Amino acid sequence: MKAIKKADIILIAVLALSAIVMLIIRILTQKIPEPELEIQVGNEYYGTYSLDEDQVIKINDTNVCEIKDGKVTMIKANCPDHLCMEFRAIDKTGGSIICLPNQVILHIVNAEKAADAVDNSVR
Repeated sequence: MKAIKKADIILIAVLALSAIVMLIIRILTQKIPEPELEIQVGNEYYGTYSLDEDQVIKINDTNVCEIKDGKVTMIKANCPDHLCMEFRAIDKTGGSIICLPNQVILHIVNAEKAADAVDNSVR
């Protein structure tokens, strides 16, 4: 068996360093998707909206939600109990607001993992 030469060690070190550099470049250049509001009505996709833009979204003739300061709330619903309007606001940390009678689901996709995420239960 041959002994490892100094040139062999240098070649192995250069290859290992090249692999590490390529891995770091790949990790740094990957685009991390931003959290967004996704709306579904029934089993149908309704739309995806940025949390960075304040806006009011009319959902068919049944519900209205609002994105303000990165937080989403249901501000209008024609359902009998209006429970969806009592849900706490959802934001980039995740969560959902559901209007069961109207089959409307507001959900944050690509939510950030956060240890202090807000519980989105009804008050």
